[in-house]
Amino acid sequence: MVLGALEAGGTKMVCAVGNEKGEIFEQVSIPTEAPAITVPKMISYFKEKKIEALGIGCFGPIDPDKKSETYGYITSTPKLAWADYNIVGAFEEAIGCPVGFDTDVNGSVLGEVTFGQARGKSSVIYITIGTGVGAGIYIEGKLLHGMLHPEAGHVLIQKRSDDTYGGKCPYHKTCLEGMAAGPALKERWGKDARLLKDKKEVWDLEAYYIAQALTNYILTLSPELIILGGGVMHQEQLFPLIRSYVKDMLNGYLKTEELKDLEHYIVPASLKDNQGIMGCLELGRRAVCEEQN
Repeated sequence: MVLGALEAGGTKMVCAVGNEKGEIFEQVSIPTEAPAITVPKMISYFKEKKIEALGIGCFGPIDPDKKSETYGYITSTPKLAWADYNIVGAFEEAIGCPVGFDTDVNGSVLGEVTFGQARGKSSVIYITIGTGVGAGIYIEGKLLHGMLHPEAGHVLIQKRSDDTYGGKCPYHKTCLEGMAAGPALKERWGKDARLLKDKKEVWDLEAYYIAQALTNYILTLSPELIILGGGVMHQEQLFPLIRSYVKDMLNGYLKTEELKDLEHYIVPASLKDNQGIMGCLELGRRAVCEEQN
């Protein structure tokens, strides 16, 4: 099966062609400009490849509810050119193939569950920490949506007593994204994260905030595995710090086999940063199956 995959981001659109086995044959990157500029380029690319279905993992907020009048739309995004844009409809009309649609982070968790280290797990969380913070949540074998979709990057957290930073998020200030995403790191410390690698105090504070959020996710969602991806998590020194803080914050309250081995419970992404594209291939495959049923 020839499948198209679109990982739609605020900076770039990654378009790829692959198959239902998660094999990626080729991919290109197209800068994210206004829909009138960017979408025709993507449509042209996929038309040439004669794809049988397309999976879209998209920045949000989006409307993933198929019963909704605005299903397939990018909704109240701060990327104003894309607000209230029917991205699914644009591709369905132009290419005429089934289109699967979800958030970019749900695409990433689906990639890990289908093709990566989370195979066989029924409850998994994938958190990306980069320009923003987002979470894809796979619970009891299904991608979680609810009334919209998870916005777990905006959970509120407690500031550490020695931190005077006011927070970057324009909506919540001191949510996880406001305290731990790349722009917050840069504003607090005056440098990009990659230039702060040797500053232990930077990563200790970062780990403290990420661990707070993970502790809350563990207590509310009870995942079998937590996967951390995104640009900030390329700072691999974060992982042992996060695990240590999570252990302290849980304080022995939960007794499970997973929590006895945090090194294999809180882990980096396993698919060489292709988990999003591979998840989009699976979204496309599922769209074909739904149409056939």
